[in-house]
Amino acid sequence: MGKTIAEKIFESHLEDQPFEGINVIRLDAVFCHEITTPVAIADLVARGKDRVFDSTKIKAVIDHVTPAKDSKTAEQGKIMRDWAKRHDIKDFFDIGRNGVCHAIFPEKGFVRPGYTVIMGDSHTCTHGAFGAFAAGVGTTDLEVGILKGVCAFKEPKTIRFVLNGKLPKGVYAKDVILYIIGQIGVNGATNMVMEFTGPVVDKMSMESRMTLCNMAIEAGGTSGICYPDMTTVNYLWKFIKQDFITKQDALKAYSKFISDKDAKYEKVIEYDLSNLEPMMTVGYKPDEVKTVKEMEGANIDQIYIGSCTNGRIEDLRIASEILKGKKISDKVRGVLSPATPDIYSRALKEGIIDIFMKAGFCVTNPTCGACLGMSNGVLANGEVCASTTNRNFNGRMGKGGMVHLMSPATAAATAIAGKITNAKISGDKPKAKPVKKTAQKAEKKVKKTAVQKPAKKKVTGKGGKK
Repeated sequence: MGKTIAEKIFESHLEDQPFEGINVIRLDAVFCHEITTPVAIADLVARGKDRVFDSTKIKAVIDHVTPAKDSKTAEQGKIMRDWAKRHDIKDFFDIGRNGVCHAIFPEKGFVRPGYTVIMGDSHTCTHGAFGAFAAGVGTTDLEVGILKGVCAFKEPKTIRFVLNGKLPKGVYAKDVILYIIGQIGVNGATNMVMEFTGPVVDKMSMESRMTLCNMAIEAGGTSGICYPDMTTVNYLWKFIKQDFITKQDALKAYSKFISDKDAKYEKVIEYDLSNLEPMMTVGYKPDEVKTVKEMEGANIDQIYIGSCTNGRIEDLRIASEILKGKKISDKVRGVLSPATPDIYSRALKEGIIDIFMKAGFCVTNPTCGACLGMSNGVLANGEVCASTTNRNFNGRMGKGGMVHLMSPATAAATAIAGKITNAKISGDKPKAKPVKKTAQKAEKKVKKTAVQKPAKKKVTGKGGKK
């Protein structure tokens, strides 16, 4: 029987199977930041195990609160700084060289197809965009990873999402993943790998694929994952060209990880996204989703563009095209945080920062601060933010604040209007295509067309049981 991409990666990294269904896999990289790693460091020191398995495979950054906003966050940074110095961790990105972890680590070429990666951060699933298995873990697993370079996982089970059609103008990866989460729910992929395939994914840039995989965790997924292809090779080429004679050689080597045609899945869900509209969240869960058109006119206090989901150069370019020559409404405030120094620099050279500033945005340094309500854009009680981040929990960006998740295009248009606005220019909405559903004994398969009222589902699971 064939194997999925996740199963192939696990098989190639297997170190031990101490119990049935438990795989101890070798790690290619352990990523660290100053919020979760200091706890692990302190415990390792207390246990007399202040060591690292391989200083070249540990990548560390200060990104959640940067620069430090108080003595406590300064102490967290100091713990990371001293630890990196003690263990000669070269890839430590301190203040001035630092960026949002899930943006700067791929940017530096630290993720490759077939890699295994862990981090004490739930959005580590972002890195699966490269055809890697990447997962967020708790403190204990992070400690073991730092000390021994291994991590234990259950057998990887996968839901395959086949994204068909062609995205309409003004619809982006953020809209796609919000739609999917809205369809399957926040528990729809719990403890599963979300494998994204199909024509829509094939045409996506690496930045868009990272956006797609970034929010797999919001559906309960352990990891999001895309197949490595020439887009992947082109993105990584400056880092891997010494390992391959040609790009075709690299593609051939990486293609061995692509899922087999006869691989077994827990479910296969197909969507035709030809009619997808811009999407946004409306409540306090990532699966509470509506079209932007349904929410037009809703009041907003702040617009935030940035984060590990949508703070890359592609996102800034999209938003700047909408903002160019315009001013944001005096009813709102806008905050932009380019995700890395390189993105900031490129945006400066391209005139994007100038466009944002002339439009009335406050441009800050790269940081995760606003996303989780720690700094650089925290909301007051009762305020509402139109945000390109990834989580809309109650109080996420500040106690009593509400967050509407959306694409950079929608956020930019909303900033200008001073209220929720659809950035998509479109005529009459095309009629949705009919839903097709099939079920297989060992594989559940659902086809849908977006956007439409979900049809009642009768999904048959393994062995024909409902």
